[in-house]
Amino acid sequence: MFALNAVHGVNPDAKSRTVPECLSIRKIPYPYRAMLAICSDLDETPDRQAYFETAKFLNTCQMTAMGAGVGLEVGNSIYFDMPGPQFSYWNTDDHGRGMIADCIHSGHIDCLHSYGDRATQRSHVERALEALTRNNCRLEVWIDHATAPSNFGRDIMRGRGDLPSAEIYHSDLSCQWGIQFVWLGRVTSIIGQDSSWNLSGIWNPKEKISSTATGLKEAVKCLAGALGRSKYAMHKANELIQETTLRDGKAVVEFMRFNPNWKGVSWGATADEIAEVLRPAILDRLVRREGISILYTHLGKIGGSSKIFKAATIKAFKTLARYSRDQKILVAATQRILKYRRAAGDLKVSCASAGDRFLIRLDSRYPEDLDGITVYTGQPEKSDLFINGRAVRHFHRNPADPTGRKSISLPWKKLEYPV
Repeated sequence: MFALNAVHGVNPDAKSRTVPECLSIRKIPYPYRAMLAICSDLDETPDRQAYFETAKFLNTCQMTAMGAGVGLEVGNSIYFDMPGPQFSYWNTDDHGRGMIADCIHSGHIDCLHSYGDRATQRSHVERALEALTRNNCRLEVWIDHATAPSNFGRDIMRGRGDLPSAEIYHSDLSCQWGIQFVWLGRVTSIIGQDSSWNLSGIWNPKEKISSTATGLKEAVKCLAGALGRSKYAMHKANELIQETTLRDGKAVVEFMRFNPNWKGVSWGATADEIAEVLRPAILDRLVRREGISILYTHLGKIGGSSKIFKAATIKAFKTLARYSRDQKILVAATQRILKYRRAAGDLKVSCASAGDRFLIRLDSRYPEDLDGITVYTGQPEKSDLFINGRAVRHFHRNPADPTGRKSISLPWKKLEYPV
């Protein structure tokens, strides 16, 4: 569950004043009610044109092969040693690799989706990391890929990348290079993580048998977690992230993705079927539950469509864009949401008074990841903000949200797509 280390206090040397009431961290950056990342594995993406035209449609409002873009913020993943004709770092040309570097720099490629099916030796990893380092590229999010040998996951994805005895052992190199967050194959059907465990959003009255079976499977995962099965520990509490240790002892942050398709977590995770997920009923539920979620999908699986996305998929992303414009759902790249969640959960808050001002102090090990952090305070107009002892010049003073509480917040700036 979402937990914050909040410490409230008053400077004993300051004049006695009332500390702002309800001093606490708002779960979601003001004024949004939920957070969502479209976390796409690039499996079966046919070529460079499809990969970057998709990114342009999702991240800009420019004209694309699918019409005007929807202007969201959506990252993507990359891998290296793959059989052709799938798009990958080594399967494209120098121009394509330059575009990959640009999107890593801008944050629009933010996940390393293993080193690929054909990466079987440590030397393959060294070659990939050398190419990225040469272009000043860093990625902090790792996503296991199918049955790739370089995977980390021991119980679902069956990788060997964190076994020191394996020929593909690389977690020492990858973590030193920058990897901090890892996905090891865990997916839930529950809509909205870091919220209460609740199966009701899975139910589909038109598909009673299939949706009931999906709900039962999720309940079994929760029960197994409660009985101590480490494979399902995150399912037990419906957590987005947890600290974990790879088999070689490297400490990382594991995250769980979700896919609320009524058929189950392995169904509908493609571009052609994402409209089944990005429906108003599901998005409304994510908002009501104030969830923070990372969607499991594969936007490169386009079924040979010449327009890349079908009409239903385009409509679904336009629907999501409306929720974003209406400031209901903050749609952001996977890496940004993970870093926000880690920073928010680690944050310590205190308050003192000086004259007629309230000094709100945030102590953080991750000060660079505090974009969007929102602090409830009864008198934002009299509040000043400090991070690790340094005054913050630019922050917002917000009116009351639906809870009736006022707040101050750090800006959340959308990533700029490198067009």
